[in-house]
Amino acid sequence: MSDFSPISRSPIGLETHGLNNLKTVYWNLPTPSLYEESLKRHESIMAHLGPLVVRTGQFTGRSPNDKFIVKEPTSQDNIWWGKVNRPFETDRFEELHRRMASYLQGKDVFVQDCWCGADPDHRMPVRVITQYAWHSLFVHNMFIQATPEELSTFQPEFVIIDCPGFHAFPEYDHTHSDVFILVDFGQKMVLIGGTEYAGEIKKSAFTSMNYFLPFKEVMPMHCSANIGQNGDTAIFFGLSGTGKTTLSADASRTLIGDDEHGWSENGIFNFEGGCYAKVIRLDPEGEPEIYETTRRYGTILENVGIDVNTRRLDLNDASLTENTRAAYPISHIPNASRTGRGGHPKNIIFLTADAFGALPPIAKLTPEQAMYHFISGYTAKVAGTERGVTEPQATFSACFGAPFMAQHPSVYAELLGKKIAEHQVQCWLVNTGWTGGPYGEGHRMKLGHTRAMVNAALDGRLAHVPYTTDPIFGLQIPTTCPGVPTEVLQPRQTWADPDAYDTQAHKLAAMFIENFKQFANQSSTAVAAAGPQI
Repeated sequence: MSDFSPISRSPIGLETHGLNNLKTVYWNLPTPSLYEESLKRHESIMAHLGPLVVRTGQFTGRSPNDKFIVKEPTSQDNIWWGKVNRPFETDRFEELHRRMASYLQGKDVFVQDCWCGADPDHRMPVRVITQYAWHSLFVHNMFIQATPEELSTFQPEFVIIDCPGFHAFPEYDHTHSDVFILVDFGQKMVLIGGTEYAGEIKKSAFTSMNYFLPFKEVMPMHCSANIGQNGDTAIFFGLSGTGKTTLSADASRTLIGDDEHGWSENGIFNFEGGCYAKVIRLDPEGEPEIYETTRRYGTILENVGIDVNTRRLDLNDASLTENTRAAYPISHIPNASRTGRGGHPKNIIFLTADAFGALPPIAKLTPEQAMYHFISGYTAKVAGTERGVTEPQATFSACFGAPFMAQHPSVYAELLGKKIAEHQVQCWLVNTGWTGGPYGEGHRMKLGHTRAMVNAALDGRLAHVPYTTDPIFGLQIPTTCPGVPTEVLQPRQTWADPDAYDTQAHKLAAMFIENFKQFANQSSTAVAAAGPQI
C-alpha cells in the first residue's frame, strides 16, 4: 500500500476499518487534484467554463428499497422499524464488509476526513472512503473541510465506505438487489455498493445525524435556512421539488444551507459545506445564484445534458433523468454564510407543492397545526413524473424526510415543538404548487408571488393584516399581501368552478386524515385535532 497525501492526514489508518493491501490511498486531495484523477480515469468530462460532468449509470437517484439498518443491541430499541427502516442481520453486514474489503485489495481509494455539522459542540468527524475520484470531490464539496491542523489529529467517528463496483448477491446476502446501503449505528459505519449515485453518501451521513443528535436534545432537520439583514433566521422544510433550495437562495438574505441543518442550544447550524441542487430546466432569471453555479469550476453536474463537441450544457435535457443535480461548495453562492451558523429562528416555513390546487399559497399556523403538518410532511407527485402516475398523487413523508429519520417521527416532533415554544417561533404553510385548478387544469404558482409572500412573512408585514379561516383545513389565510393579487390568496376564488374546488379540497382533506391515523397514538389530542375537518 502506498499513500498520497499533499497535506496533513490523520494518524488513524484504513486498516482500522478492515481495509488492507490497497494500492494507492489518496488522502484529502483538493479540488484540482481530484479533477486530474477523475479525468485521467475517464470518470467524467469537463464542460465549458469548468464544471465536471458525470454519469451515474442505471441509478440516477436514491435507492430506498436497498437501504437497511443493522439490527444490533445498542440501537435496535430506538429505531422506527417499518417500511422505511428495515432490519439487517449483523452477520450479513460483517460478511459484506469482509468481501468489500477483499474486492478493494490492490485498488486505489480516495479518502476525505471531514466534518458533518458547523456547530463545534455538535459536529461529527466523518471519514468517507470512495472508489471513484469524483465521489471524493463530491464529498469535498458537500461536507465541511477540516483544516490541516485538524487533519493531523483527526479521529473519525463515523465511516462511510462507498464502492460502486462491488455488488451483493441478494439471495445470499439478504439484500433487496445487488445494490445496498447498510447503516450500522453500533459500529458507526455505512457500506454502499452497486450504485454510482453520489447522493447516497450525503444522505447516509444525514441519517446518522438524525439518529444521534436527538439524544443530545439537538433537532436534526431536512430543511434549508437563511438569515435576513436584521439577523433574523428562517428555516424552510420541504420535500424535493417544493422550492426548498430555490426560496432559501434569496439574494436579499444570507444562505446558511440548502438541505440539512441542526437546531441546538446555540441556534441553527448547517450539516454541510455545499449544496446539492436540482438543475433540470433551471431558470437563469428566477434562480440566478444557482444557475451561475452550473458554470463554475469545482461544480459536479450529475446526468446533465452536454454537447460533447462544444462542451456546452443543456439544462433542459431530461433524457437521462428529471433528477439532474449540481453539487457545489456553498462558497459558490455569493451571499452564503461563511460560518454555516445562525441564531434561533423567528420563522419556520413548511413548503408543499400541492398538485390538487386545494391549499392556500400561504397560511399562518398555530403551534399545534405546525406539529400536525410537520408530522404529515405533505406534497404531491404530478402526472408524468413516474410511470403509471396519471393524476396527482398525495405524498406524505413524516418530518419532511421520512427516508432519513432513524427514530420515530414523534421524537423529532416533540423536540421541534419544545423549541418552537421556547423561542416563540411563527410557523407558516406555503404552497408552491398549483392554483386555479389541479395539475392539468390550473397552473403552477408564480415564483415571484411565492417570493413576495415569503418575504412579507419573514419581514413582519403579514403580522397585522386581517385573516380568514379556511373552513376545511382550518388554516389562517391573509386577506392581503404586498405584491400579490388578492384573489390569489384564496384558492377557492381562483377556480372557475367553486363546487369543483370543494370536491377536490374534501378529497385532499380525507387523505390527510387517513395518513395521520398512524401517528394518532403518539400525538397529543390538540395536535391530532389541528388537521383538516370534514
